[in-house]
Amino acid sequence: MRKKIALIGGGQIGQILAMLAAQKEMGDIVVLDIPDYVNPVKGKALDLMEMAPHGNYDAEITGTSDYKDITGADVVIITAGLPRKAGMTREDLLSTNIKIISAVAAGVKENAPDAFCIVLTNPLDAMVYTFHKLTGFPKNQVVGMAGTLDTARYRAFLSMELGVSVTDIAGTVLGGHGPTMVPLPRLTTVGGVPLTDIADQDLIDRVVDRTRKAGTEIVQLFGKGSAFFSPAWSAIVIAESYLKDKKRVLPCAALCEGEYDVSGLFIGVPCLIGAKGLEKIFEISLSDDEKAKLQVTKEKVQATVDECNV
Repeated sequence: MRKKIALIGGGQIGQILAMLAAQKEMGDIVVLDIPDYVNPVKGKALDLMEMAPHGNYDAEITGTSDYKDITGADVVIITAGLPRKAGMTREDLLSTNIKIISAVAAGVKENAPDAFCIVLTNPLDAMVYTFHKLTGFPKNQVVGMAGTLDTARYRAFLSMELGVSVTDIAGTVLGGHGPTMVPLPRLTTVGGVPLTDIADQDLIDRVVDRTRKAGTEIVQLFGKGSAFFSPAWSAIVIAESYLKDKKRVLPCAALCEGEYDVSGLFIGVPCLIGAKGLEKIFEISLSDDEKAKLQVTKEKVQATVDECNV
């Protein structure tokens, strides 16, 4: 029997998620959106079904506006929410997206209470916190995509600057999903060679700054809307590790309960993702400077969460 993947939100990220999940034959796919948007979602699902003969994948793909259709989902990926526009911060989206994520939490709790849930809605750290609080799901069952995307951007920018294959770059990004995130150049390697041995400080600082502003850069280029290819793939990486029990170590927004001196907040940390969901949080020994930067991101996330009132 195939696994079942529910995608809450059928916009640009949702449709890319559906295509990637189908191509990887991760399971049958249900794309859910509000009634006003259900016909376009059904159209996208049908279009993907018609692509299957050339894509050589077997999956049932459907569109719906009824939460009952996500019953039995193994994975729920949540993208529903107002996208960023040029000049907006993630926090500008807070009040609108809290209402949306509250409705999503109720629908998922009632119809897919055992699903592993991945939240992409911005402001990410606050939305995954809100979803977790409203569902009451255990911490291993809920993560935010966050650091998986931030780390991908960090690696991509290093590859572009250094002129080396992105596959040889290993590194991670901690903290909130925004301008206070904490890339870790000290622990980054290129084919096993420490980044600090092959790149000068100006290059490193340039990449770190661009990584922190990466989402805003794309929003400004688009003029309307935000990134969709890279967030979708980042979520698929997490979902696939869960569904296939791959035991990948991925930076996700996870509920910390003392790790990194953080309690009761979702922030980006290295997570072991397997068949039990979030199976472990790995703690990295940080320098005093890195600890100070993580404290800044913690305070920023806390301030946004405090506005949620959940």
